[in-house]
Amino acid sequence: MSSNLVLYGFPMSTCTCRVAVVLKEKGIPFELKSVDLFTGEHKSPEFLAKQPFGQVPVLVDGDVQIFESRAIARYIALKFANVGTPLIPSPTDLKAWGLFEQAVSIEQSNFDPSASGLAVEKVFKPMRGMAADEAKCEEYEKTLTAKMEGYEAILSKTKYLAGDSLTAADLFHLPYGTIANEKLGFAALSNEKEFPNVARWWKEISNLPSWLETKQMMFK
Repeated sequence: MSSNLVLYGFPMSTCTCRVAVVLKEKGIPFELKSVDLFTGEHKSPEFLAKQPFGQVPVLVDGDVQIFESRAIARYIALKFANVGTPLIPSPTDLKAWGLFEQAVSIEQSNFDPSASGLAVEKVFKPMRGMAADEAKCEEYEKTLTAKMEGYEAILSKTKYLAGDSLTAADLFHLPYGTIANEKLGFAALSNEKEFPNVARWWKEISNLPSWLETKQMMFK
């Protein structure tokens, strides 16, 4: 299929990769226009006209311009509902929609703060020549491990976080989850003994072809 979607982002950006994996899972072609965060291009007047907070990513689809990665993902999933993996239920199915929004909230409230905190301390700070705050790292890891108990309870009843179908809510975990699990040694996501259903879920979503392709972009 043809598409005029342009994603302004940075390949190493977790939020850019959050959108990219959704596009790849849907099988929707897009153009990635790199915004160089190291040179401050995201703070240039030209980019601020697209994103007033000077953050990536931004999606441009003709005369539609959207920022915030989770909002972009919803837009993509709804616009291309009949293309590739659905990833989002119909808003007319109130139960399915409610469970999807619940799963998105779980990721944003219970997973992202600690997972992104670990990445900031142990990956992004050192890239800027700063030392990690080990006390913060310990607290982030402790909190995130405790959250896995809730994930285990949910995933012991359903295959994915919003039910038995893969949704964007599952994919949203991949960028920071991969950094935590593969780069920082956060073992709870793959601990089959303590969290067997979390490990089963994580193994499946982290090996999706769409994510393996996106991960190459993030870590190249």
